[in-house]
Amino acid sequence: MTSPSHPAAAPWRTPLIVVICGCLIALVGFGVRSSFGLWLEPMTLAKGWSRETFALAMAIQNLFWGLGLPFAGALADKFGAPRVLAVGALLYAAGVAGMAVSDSGLAFQMTGGVLTGLGVAFTAFSIALAAMAKVVAPSRRSLALGLGTAAGSAGQVVFSPFGQALIAGIGWHDALFVVAATTLLVIPLAFILPGASQDESDPLADMTIGGALREALSHRGYVLLTAGFFVCGFHIAFITVHFPAYVTGLGLDPAIGAYALALVGLCNIVGAFASGAFGQRWSKRSGLSAIYFVRAIAITALLLLPKTEVTILVFAGVMGLLWLSTVPLTTGIVAQVFGMRYMATLFGIVFLSHQIGSFLGVWLGGYLYDTMGTYDPVWWAGVVLGLMAAVIHLPIDERPIVRAARPAPAA
Repeated sequence: MTSPSHPAAAPWRTPLIVVICGCLIALVGFGVRSSFGLWLEPMTLAKGWSRETFALAMAIQNLFWGLGLPFAGALADKFGAPRVLAVGALLYAAGVAGMAVSDSGLAFQMTGGVLTGLGVAFTAFSIALAAMAKVVAPSRRSLALGLGTAAGSAGQVVFSPFGQALIAGIGWHDALFVVAATTLLVIPLAFILPGASQDESDPLADMTIGGALREALSHRGYVLLTAGFFVCGFHIAFITVHFPAYVTGLGLDPAIGAYALALVGLCNIVGAFASGAFGQRWSKRSGLSAIYFVRAIAITALLLLPKTEVTILVFAGVMGLLWLSTVPLTTGIVAQVFGMRYMATLFGIVFLSHQIGSFLGVWLGGYLYDTMGTYDPVWWAGVVLGLMAAVIHLPIDERPIVRAARPAPAA
């Protein structure tokens, strides 16, 4: 891999090293937050909370992840990813540790919701992906984005059984402290990534963040992409938080829920990398449309087929292939259309829509289960939203915006 316009400052900071460290950051950051659903039952039973109390905290977490990411992206674009990721790791660790000592629903919503959500935002794999994308050639950018996304899924493979083993071995309380300490691994990895840099010949060199946002928001494809990512968040957050409890409610072994989440992550390693390879050669918008359509079919099959261990694991495998396969294509469209200068900022806005969907998916799951005793209405809502997303991605214009080149400085 060679850097097109953002050479590494130190000779050892090669594109390969940057990609590896970015992947490890994605693995830890996404892996930790993807395991929180394992704490739903033990914490609600120990505290005497309703599922809605837990779900609301996770919904707030997703919302603040989305609200914080545009700011984190803007700071990363201006000051560089390392400092943003390091601050995020400290917030993340404090939030997860705070979950363990929360003695009320409000305290849990502040620690597990607000603080952890901001920590997730400032350690988001999208910030690591933006740093990775800046050091690889455009011909390999989509593959690098797919690899980084797949690493996030590898974190889910690692942390789902790891979290379950910790809960079973040392209890949910101490397990949260172990997981909190794990998030601090992001700090040394972050300072291996390149800091902020700017290509003087870049036509975006003089554009402000405000100008970049105005340009993007006036682009119909960007608006459609943002709307479609709402559906991705709705699906993923609902399944991540509620699927283990859903499986238990079917009368199946709780371990099946943990295995299912691990299988989602395992299959997504394949799906995310394949998505990046697909986007390197073919239309990214068509790939996104197909992903959302197949998601709707998979959820429909889950609802209509007998609820056996095989059904659960097959569903998890199929959803795993489609899980974060939206991310390389979505980030790829943002980079392809608008360029690299404000990629983290612009994707942060798109991701805010994703997290609004996450908030609704998680909260509605808990609220409707407590009021109706079933998750089925949320599942069917996911089917309808998946079909809608399949349609709205088709008109997206993937062509790069043409701008006048900035004159090179005189010698």
